[in-house]
Amino acid sequence: MGTARWLTPASGYLEGYTHTLNPYVGCSFGCSYCYVRRLPVGLFRSEPWGSWVDAKKAEPLKLMSELAKAKSKGSVAIFFSSATDPYQPIEVSAQVTRSLLEVMVDEPPDFVLLQTRSPLVVRDMDLLQQLKDRVRVSMTVETDREDVRRVLTPSAPPLAGRLNALRQLRDAGIDTQAAVSPILPHTPDFARLLSVTAPRVVVDDFFSGDGSGGRRSEVLGMRPIFEQNGWISWYDPSVIGRFVDSLRPYMPEAAIGVNAAGFAPPEYKVAYCPEDTEVALDPAETESEG
Repeated sequence: MGTARWLTPASGYLEGYTHTLNPYVGCSFGCSYCYVRRLPVGLFRSEPWGSWVDAKKAEPLKLMSELAKAKSKGSVAIFFSSATDPYQPIEVSAQVTRSLLEVMVDEPPDFVLLQTRSPLVVRDMDLLQQLKDRVRVSMTVETDREDVRRVLTPSAPPLAGRLNALRQLRDAGIDTQAAVSPILPHTPDFARLLSVTAPRVVVDDFFSGDGSGGRRSEVLGMRPIFEQNGWISWYDPSVIGRFVDSLRPYMPEAAIGVNAAGFAPPEYKVAYCPEDTEVALDPAETESEG
């Protein structure tokens, strides 16, 4: 699959980022609450969401050219990825994500957030170490309860593997964070577990964190799923505040992020202002590219 461009101007929920980067169209993890399900790429494909994924054609020189051009206009901060998981199973063989990271080592952006829920990210520790403080790995860990994961994200990697990956990356000197995104039913020990696993935690929920004030989550049917499983008390905007409070005894305030601001890049001047700032989503999020 070819691609018109790698870097897409970012806006909307992605505060502080100049671009998004999506190596795949679709996602085999198929999480029940994924907002991409409600975008055209998810709605108009004949196969169910989660049953298909298309790899974009790796064109390293094209990305290098796009990065150089973007950097000539100012600082560049990339959210990698906003509409897919860069380390879903196909990446083992396709290695599109790895090829893009190799380009970034030679033409580094000011900052890149590598957002995943897959332990496969540890494969690329060599490249992440070369990017040094320009990269942060954000590992989604929404709960510490496997029974909850199996209901809501049955095709996603087990939680123990994700936590172990976070520890490996942290011990290798790579900037990491645990993304409790969205917050799901969990045990009373969840906050402590995260605090000894990652130096930073960012939390969002089905309401302020879904980019639509909770409307997307309702359309995706999250409320009835929570009702059917006896979790309805967890489907409430107050849950996020209580969880943040539970983190505070274990972590400094600066290490706890909330909603969009929590995902934002470390502070630096983002001078780049793309002309087409009205573009909020990667083209892959709105149509499958041929």
